[in-house]
Formats: sequence, C-alpha cells, structure tokens
Amino acid sequence: MMRTALFLLILLTFSNCKNEPTAVISQTKNRGLITESAMVVSARKEASEIGAAILKQGGNAFDAMMATELALAVCYPYAGNLGGGGFLVYRMADGTKGALDYREKAPIAASKHMYLDENGDVIKDLSTVGSMAIGVPGTIAGIFKAQERFGNLDVQTIIKPVIELARNGYRVTDKQEKRIANYDSILKAVNGKTIIYNDSLNAGEIVVNPELAKTLERLAINGADEFYKGETAQKLVDFLNSKGSIITIEDLNKYEAKWRDPITFEYDDLTITSMSPPSSGGICLGQIMKMIEPYDLEDYGHNSFKTIQVLVEAEKRAYADRSHYLGDPDFVDIPVQALLSDIYLEDRMQKFSFGNPTPVDSISHGHIVGYESEETTHYSIVDQFGNAIAVTTTLNGGYGSKLFADELGFFLNNEMDDFSSKPGEPNYYGLIGAEANSIAPEKRMLSSMTPTIIEKDGDFYMTLGTPGGSTIITSVLQTILNVHEFGLTMQEAVDAPRFHNQWLPDEIRMEPDSFNNELKKQLEELGYFINETKTPVIGKVDGILKLDTGQFEGGADHRGDDTAVGF
Repeated sequence: MMRTALFLLILLTFSNCKNEPTAVISQTKNRGLITESAMVVSARKEASEIGAAILKQGGNAFDAMMATELALAVCYPYAGNLGGGGFLVYRMADGTKGALDYREKAPIAASKHMYLDENGDVIKDLSTVGSMAIGVPGTIAGIFKAQERFGNLDVQTIIKPVIELARNGYRVTDKQEKRIANYDSILKAVNGKTIIYNDSLNAGEIVVNPELAKTLERLAINGADEFYKGETAQKLVDFLNSKGSIITIEDLNKYEAKWRDPITFEYDDLTITSMSPPSSGGICLGQIMKMIEPYDLEDYGHNSFKTIQVLVEAEKRAYADRSHYLGDPDFVDIPVQALLSDIYLEDRMQKFSFGNPTPVDSISHGHIVGYESEETTHYSIVDQFGNAIAVTTTLNGGYGSKLFADELGFFLNNEMDDFSSKPGEPNYYGLIGAEANSIAPEKRMLSSMTPTIIEKDGDFYMTLGTPGGSTIITSVLQTILNVHEFGLTMQEAVDAPRFHNQWLPDEIRMEPDSFNNELKKQLEELGYFINETKTPVIGKVDGILKLDTGQFEGGADHRGDDTAVGF
C-alpha cells in the first residue's frame, strides 16, 4: 500500500512537471503580502510606507501617487525622479477608466537631425549622456494634475513626509551600493565633480539630500508652477544652460500633461486597460495577447517549449509594427483600431508554424490599407475606496543623462534617445525607430512603458507594470499569463523567470540560469538564437491582485528592493 502511494505521488509529480521545464512550481503557494483594504507596491520600502501612510490618513490612490512618486525621487534616484516623466492608468471605484500622459517633450529648439554629424551618422553618446540628451521633464506636471483632479488631501500634507525623508535621509541597500559604485566614474565625468551619490557610500549608511528637501518645500507651497514657472524653474534653466542644454524657460512654461484615452481590449474573460501612445505598451500588449489567444497556453505549460514559441513569434510581429507605426499621436496618425483588429492580427500569424521560426528578415510591419528603459520604475496602488492605479515613471537610462542638478537635488533624464535619431538605427535598447518617431520640437518620444489595469467579469482584478526598457511589454505580458493561464500567485508571477524577443536583433533573451539546458537546446535546434548575457534582469514587476476573498495580494519583485505595504 505504501509503495503504491509512493508510486502515485512520483507519477503525479512527473505529470505536473512535464510542461514546466524551467522549474517545478511549488504545490504550496507562495503568496505575497495580503491586506484587507489598501496597498502600495513600489521599488523601495520607504516609498511604499509613505504612500500607505497617506492612504491611512484618508488620502486616496492619487494622493498616494504623489507621495510615492516623490519619495522614489528621494530614495531611488536611479529611476525615481523629478526630472523625468511617466504614464498613469487608473480605474475608479465606479469602473471609470482613464490615462494621463506626462511623458517628456523635445525642446522647442530640437531638430530632426540634431544627433547626426556632417556625414549623417549618429554622434556617439550625444543623445544618451549629458545636457543634450535631456527632454523637458513632465513628472511634476503629471502628479499635480492627477492629484488636483482626483485627490482628497491637501498637497502640503502629502509632501511633508517626503520632505522629512530627504532631510533626515534613508539607508543605502546592498543593491544600491553596487549600483552607485558601478555608475560612479560616469557620474563624476559628466558632472565634473563628486556628487552625493558616489562610490564612498556603503550599504547601511544614511544618505541625506537637503537641497531636494528645499525643492520639495517650494513645490508644497507653490504647486506645479514652482517647477515650470517659479524659482525652481529659473534655477533649473540656469543650471542646464551652464551645461550646454537647449532647454529654455519657455519650454518649461509651455509643458502640459495630457489626459489620454487608454487602450482597452479583451482576452478570455479579462478586460485589459493599458497605456496609449506615445507609449507603445498598450497597443503592443494588445496585439500580442490577441495573437496568442487562439493557442492553448495552459495545456502547453508555463515557460514550455511551445509556449515560448507562440509568445516569441507574436512578439516579433508586434515589435515590427511598433517600429513603423507608433509615435506621438499629436504629430502622427496611428491606426490604433486597425492594429488591434482581429482580422489584421490573424493575418499577422498566418505564417507561424511550430516547425520553424519565422525569419525576422521576412517580417516587416503589417500592411494597413490607408495608412523604453531598463532603468525605469513602476508602482501599483489600490486604495480603501475602490480606486486602482498603475504608474510607470522614468529617467530612461540609469540616473538618466547622469547630469545632477546639485542645487535642486535631482537627476535629469536622457529621454531624447527614445526618439529615432536616425530612422532605421537602433537606440540604447536596440529598438529600431522609423519616421513616426523622428525628432520634432515639442514632440513626445515613443515609450515602452506599460502600466496596466485588468478587470475580470467587470470587477477590478489586477494592477501591474514594470521597468525594463524594451522588455517592459513582454514582462507585463508574462506576468498576466502567469496568473491567468498558469495559476500562479501574484508573488510567484512576478518572481518567475522571464524571456524576451523584440524582432530585432533576432534573438530570445533569457534571464541567465533560469531555464534548463534541454529547453534551450530544443529552441536552438529549431533555429532560435538564445542570448543570456544581454539582459541579466528582465523587468522588476510590481503588481496587486484581488483575491476571491476580496483581499489584495501584493507581488513585489525579488530582483530589486521592491516592497509591498498596506493595511
């Protein structure tokens, strides 16, 4: 009897594992933080705690958004920012959904060929490092606009704990120590001196930023106008001009965040709402999910040979379309409905076969009649009133342009590299751009940021997003599938190994030592090229899942210092 029971247990174990070549998913569910009413999940514990504290004071998701985003600028300067931009997707308690675009813009003096030399070649580093790489920042405009429209609390109450964090300091983590040391030489070179973030900082030490505290105090008193028209604006422009930037006070005066209609589509019994252009996230996510919907991924298995094939082939086609069609909707006509139509996407997958990879040189953008950054950060919030938000914000590269405005206490972005400096040439993330994303004055650059909110049977189900440059879209995709198709918890879903394909270069990027050798061998024998060195970390997803009990589960990615806090 004992032997029979043991045999059945072994048989069950092998049958459960046959479609899971990466690792056995534990039969004991690994859940993240569970809360009853509200939650904030962000890249740093301090930011999540401040956001959750604002909720406890009676603030809502939009009040917590302002507090969390500003706190990330203090304690996560690698990507948290005052000098960058981002996107918000929201769902109100009554089911109303919307989006806010506070993406950076090209300066008025920008021009199409500003990063090319006399031979028409891209000038190395000009769009990625230093003053010429900076777009007009949108973060402050965005968080103030969202809070003004939907928030409950007064701004001074919200910003007070952030000012205290900047003034009193926060502890450097192990990951932060390594990151700062890695960037130390370029930070010194670009700034011409040692700044407060330097290789002398050790894990456990306290970092204070009194100049950022002063900037935040002025913002608390004077609002967003302080950043775009006030003393801070003048100090910022004076600093930028001294470094050779083309950004003027007029650029700051004219900047506005814009409400957008988000991208919404169906997948099985889910309604998925994500960011619209100038983010490519919502359209590409929608294309991929609609292309894979006819395939039985649950039967194929989590991260199995066939699942990876289907996802990679759909990703190739979506990223090819991204390259050709997408840009700032205020400057180019984007055929959104056609790109997401069932007929179009069914046609895009016609040449897919499990027997052979589709060569990338045979894939271009689809024919329609008539026609980001690995160093980003994301946070998700649900409040006690039933509102949910997904927010992704960035400086683009790690510490952005590397230029630090020491009198103001923050880094400036290098978002100008997200334009197509020369159509057909890859940017920092290897993404190929076309004319739709060429540089023009006051134009917003294309992004991969994909803040996403999901409903199931009409009710709130999930909010999530991630940093990761070009891998953002595929990281969000896999996390949704991990929960919906493969039954993982939110924490398991964000922690699971990830892979990525972006059409060009022709490769499947995989997190190193996360997929077994037999699986990789199968893919290589079929003709796929595996790259485990290009992207050692693919995304850092932060998400919140509503459980059947009505409680919330936070998924805070183990790849960073990400933390869920709630009540």
